[in-house]
Amino acid sequence: MSMNNLGIVVKNIKRADPAAIARLAKFGVATIHEAMGRVGLMKTYMRPAYPGAAVAGSVVTVLVHPGDNWMLHVAAEQIREGDVLVVACTTDNTDGMFGELLATSFRARGAKGIIIDAGVRDVKDLTAMQFPTFSRAISAKGTVKATLGSVNIPVVCAGALVNPGDVVVADDDGVVIVPRDLVLMAADASQAREDSEAGRRKKLAAGELGLDMYGMREPLTRAGLRYID
Repeated sequence: MSMNNLGIVVKNIKRADPAAIARLAKFGVATIHEAMGRVGLMKTYMRPAYPGAAVAGSVVTVLVHPGDNWMLHVAAEQIREGDVLVVACTTDNTDGMFGELLATSFRARGAKGIIIDAGVRDVKDLTAMQFPTFSRAISAKGTVKATLGSVNIPVVCAGALVNPGDVVVADDDGVVIVPRDLVLMAADASQAREDSEAGRRKKLAAGELGLDMYGMREPLTRAGLRYID
């Protein structure tokens, strides 16, 4: 990370359209990821702090240093209604950078949730608050406030490139990033995929086999599959 990217807060970012986000939010992460061409997923270690957590919103990015949550407090001032914070760390870290007090502050500013490639704590409280929180780890280990990072710059979080104003969608299946200019396209593609799946689901529920519905028998035979009585 270049030193030129540290110590910066970009105050005015272009956010994704709320109506487009609302359309996209109807779909699950797996559907959106598949519909976009199997791109945008964060690494699988990013998990919800409590079962059933789900969130979709326009991104405010935060770059932090390991064991240091100073920039989360700086980021709070930049939150607008409907935002989701996506927090990247300059190197691998699992310290508990986020908990109930910051969640209270972020919610008061209008945040819908947080995605953080580090640790979180106060899971019982976050669950009671129903504040969607996705993280690399759960850790009671405390943090300091000592080193400048940045807010609203491009970051790589859990393997995914994230720009401020992109859209993040997260649920029990994982976390996916949708570039701001592709939100409507992703919503349309997700709807088409869901409509197609509805038809297949009906056939499968009626007892039809995927072997026949997907035309698998001939390629299986060509590959050498044999049935033996």
